[in-house]
Amino acid sequence: MGEPAVVCQPCTPGDPYDPIVCEWDYAVRLWTAMEWPEGYRAEIVDGVVAVAPPASDTHDLIVDEVRRSLCEAVPEGWAVRRRQAVSVPDRSGIYVPDLLVLPQSEPEPGPDGAGGLVPAERARLVVEVTSPSNARHDRGAKAVGCARAGVPLYLLVDAWAPGGPTVLLYGEPAEGAYRLLRGGRFGEAIPLPEPFGFNLDTSPFPTG
Repeated sequence: MGEPAVVCQPCTPGDPYDPIVCEWDYAVRLWTAMEWPEGYRAEIVDGVVAVAPPASDTHDLIVDEVRRSLCEAVPEGWAVRRRQAVSVPDRSGIYVPDLLVLPQSEPEPGPDGAGGLVPAERARLVVEVTSPSNARHDRGAKAVGCARAGVPLYLLVDAWAPGGPTVLLYGEPAEGAYRLLRGGRFGEAIPLPEPFGFNLDTSPFPTG
């Protein structure tokens, strides 16, 4: 499916043009108004609409395994949310990660631009499991956006990596980039640091 570019227009006729504010205002209005078939995932990545078809059973099984492990390990009062939309205004982005971990004490999604959006900086961990349609964004632009927002940890389960399925844990965001903390292939344990403090068992991850 094509990805139409977002063309920014002044927020209000006659207003001074601020490209960041203006593009973000338009991106939120566009995303809020979009309608897509059930099961599809619509995001805005670097100001461009990206619509992914429904995920495969293999993808969803991996997400379920990671979520189960995280739910057993997160501190009391924290939530593991599936497909919770997050806002990244300075990247003109609205991402819908496979999993998002954040303290439940954080305010509910509110009017930071649209109902249902959580500011990305509230997240403590973002998990993305790649599919053929979105692997490029998961490996690149969305990781940069999360690093820019200060998300402490970004877990990339790359079932479609060129050299074979891998799991990469990124952290220590600085100047819009992460450092690779851990990496391994499916079947290897990936240590997650505190406040999680456990080894993610990837042996149940399907590869077909």
